[in-house]
Amino acid sequence: MLSYSYRGTLTIAASFVVALMLSALPMPVVAEPWRPAWVALVLIYWCMALPSHTGILTAWVVGLLLDVMTGALLGQHALALAVTAFISLKVYRQVRVLPLWQQAITVYGLVFVFQALVMWVNGIKGMPVSLSAYFVVPLISMLLWPWVFVVLRDTRRKFPVS
Repeated sequence: MLSYSYRGTLTIAASFVVALMLSALPMPVVAEPWRPAWVALVLIYWCMALPSHTGILTAWVVGLLLDVMTGALLGQHALALAVTAFISLKVYRQVRVLPLWQQAITVYGLVFVFQALVMWVNGIKGMPVSLSAYFVVPLISMLLWPWVFVVLRDTRRKFPVS
């Protein structure tokens, strides 16, 4: 039988794998700018729910996996997720007690920072930058936050993660 800490680590890792898979799903070219920041949403949840288990190192490793998976500049998503995790860890005590709709507004800001850093690196590389992605991705992620929160909270309760 697996110990509680090992089972919790597997649950967190499995949620990141699902988020990476959702990020890799093919979408029509028209809908691509509307893709939510799944990995950032899962990272924000775990940083707020269990800050002792998930932090900047986790964000960096998952970001490197996302870089390899998407073919982005190595470290681009890792940097953005590490900064997002750092901010999440600084504000989790205040945000965790808020109602879901107010948490969603905070998530908008966190995903906006994530998206701005990714777009900044793309701009430095000379790639065209879509200004709508600055606002659309955080907006879609904000609207999905209540469902992501409920699914991950129920998963955390079903498989005791502490």
